[in-house]
Amino acid sequence: MPLCRWVAVAGVSGAALRPPGEKRLLVTERISKTFDRTRAVDNVSLAIPAGEFVGVIGRSGAGKSTLLRLINRLSDPNAGQVFWDGIEVTSLHGRKLRDWRRRCAMVFQQFNLVGRLDVLNNVLMGRLAYVPVWRSLPKLWSREDKLMAMAALDQFGLADFAAQRAETLSGGQQQRVAICRALVQEPDIVLADEPVASLDPENSRVVMEALRHINRHFGVTVICNLHSVELARDYCDRLVGMAAGRVVFDAAPSALTNTAARQLYGVDASRVTIADERRVAGTAARVATAS
Repeated sequence: MPLCRWVAVAGVSGAALRPPGEKRLLVTERISKTFDRTRAVDNVSLAIPAGEFVGVIGRSGAGKSTLLRLINRLSDPNAGQVFWDGIEVTSLHGRKLRDWRRRCAMVFQQFNLVGRLDVLNNVLMGRLAYVPVWRSLPKLWSREDKLMAMAALDQFGLADFAAQRAETLSGGQQQRVAICRALVQEPDIVLADEPVASLDPENSRVVMEALRHINRHFGVTVICNLHSVELARDYCDRLVGMAAGRVVFDAAPSALTNTAARQLYGVDASRVTIADERRVAGTAARVATAS
C-alpha cells in the first residue's frame, strides 16, 4: 500500500483509504482445531466484511484466542479453511504466508515489546517485512520508516516517549506502543488477543479507544477478544460469542440478551451482582438491559 496512506496517520488527511465500493471479506469456513482430545475451535464459520470492529466474547477456554491464531496462521486448523478477499489463507506458505501475517497484524495481551529497546525502535519492528535483514539488524531504518513510526506514536500521544526504553512505560502505554507497531505494518486486519486483560479500567478504555481509532480513521478491520461485556458493547459493531469452541451468538451488541449471556457465561445476567461481575468475565450484569 502506498506511503500516502500513512500521511493520514499524522492527521493531514482522514480520507477513505480504499477505493469506493471495494468490498473484502474475511471468511472462516467450518474451521476446527483440536489439542489432544479437546476441540478448542469447533466447526466455526464466520464472514466479516472489511472495516468492521468485531468483539469475540466468552469465558476463558471458549476458543477465542485459538480462533485468532488460526486466522493469522500462527496455528493451523485440523479442518476447514480461512479466506481473505477470495484468497485461501490456509494454503499459503513461505513468502506469501509472511505477507499474510504482515497484512493480518496481531496485538497480544503481554505486549511482546523488547523492554531494553527504545519505543521508536519497538514500533519500527512492524516494518521488518518491508526491509532487508542487513538494514534492520543495525537499526538502519529509512527516514520514511522513522517518520511513519513517529506519526503513529504521535497519533496515540506517545511521541514524547520515542527515545525512552519500552520497559519504563506503564502497561497502557506499552499496549499502545504495540498497537503502533501493528499499525506501521500497514495491515488490512488487526487481531487483538485480550489486549486489556492485564490493564486497569482507565487504561483499558484508553487502549480500546486506540483500537477504535485505527478502525474508524484508517478503515482497518479489528477483531478483538474481550472478557468484558461492557467494553465489547461500548466499542464493537458486532459481537461473536463463543462457548466450548463453538459460535453461539453472532449479532449486534444490542441483541445480547439474558439467554445469550447464559450460553456464554453460564449465568443469568439479571442476577449477577456488581461483586460477581469480575468472576463472570467482566461486566455481564449490564447485559440485562438488552433484554
